[in-house]
Amino acid sequence: MPVTDDPAVSVCFVVTVDGIELGSFNTCDGLGCEVVLETREEGGNNSLSWQLPTRLRYSNVKLSRPLTRDTEKVAKWFASMTTGIKRRTAHIEARTADGHVVAQWGLLEVVPVRWSGPSFSPESPKVAVETIEIAHHGYVMGS
Repeated sequence: MPVTDDPAVSVCFVVTVDGIELGSFNTCDGLGCEVVLETREEGGNNSLSWQLPTRLRYSNVKLSRPLTRDTEKVAKWFASMTTGIKRRTAHIEARTADGHVVAQWGLLEVVPVRWSGPSFSPESPKVAVETIEIAHHGYVMGS
């Protein structure tokens, strides 16, 4: 699908892990990174502290959606961790309602960290929502 220059007002996030599509999610939090700084004070110069960049730190990505049949794909991915951890490459595409790709991110060495299922209560009927959290070691450009 062609990339559009229109601003993304309402998007969904389609997630694939090593070519296996896990479905679309309504929310995506945590895409980003930060430079870790080390502070060094210069001897003899009390008015100066050096801020030295040391490494990049990547935050975990959290994705949420109502329960769907794609929940089974997420469960299989998590269950595969019991036979050994295999770091994979994931792709997240932000798509508009008509399916145009607005932005995309490739995540290196992805590992699933947490799955949270819905809370069921007869007092408050709500949409059953699931959340997955994934860790990664950086970004890869392109599809």
